[in-house]
Amino acid sequence: MATSLLATASKRAFTRRLPAALPAARFASTQSSDALYVPGGPIYKGTVNDPTTFPTPSRVHGSHHWSFERLLSASLIPLTGAAFATSPSVHPVLDGLLGVSLVVHSHIGFDAMLVDYLHPRKFPVLGRIGTWALRSATVGVLFGVYQFNTNDIGLTELISKVWHA
Repeated sequence: MATSLLATASKRAFTRRLPAALPAARFASTQSSDALYVPGGPIYKGTVNDPTTFPTPSRVHGSHHWSFERLLSASLIPLTGAAFATSPSVHPVLDGLLGVSLVVHSHIGFDAMLVDYLHPRKFPVLGRIGTWALRSATVGVLFGVYQFNTNDIGLTELISKVWHA
């Protein structure tokens, strides 16, 4: 008896007629329009077959930026060898160039990590804080490398002494 009541109630619930306004709303997505509002969704403009607009090329993005990163990374190998071959700090300019190149190389790597994992779209506050913290740390480290190279033994001499200690 209980199962027949449940079956009857469920049959009535599923065979109930739809209101008159619902079929018109159900077929709204088949109308052709440039901007169509779908309830609960975004406003779509155009179709999926429309061409994508591409941003204008910039020297700060894309292949120019990538080429600079690769050139800097590749130049660190001979620069490190030359700095240690002329050690103990025969050429302070070479020592300074190595220090600046290492800091800029590290800055680019950490900035890529921040762009990938703390991008401003998802983390608007934390992403900006991380970016500015990296920038200030980079400036501080560059100042420290300058002070260390001019007022102390220099970067390559320090690494050589630590290596042989």
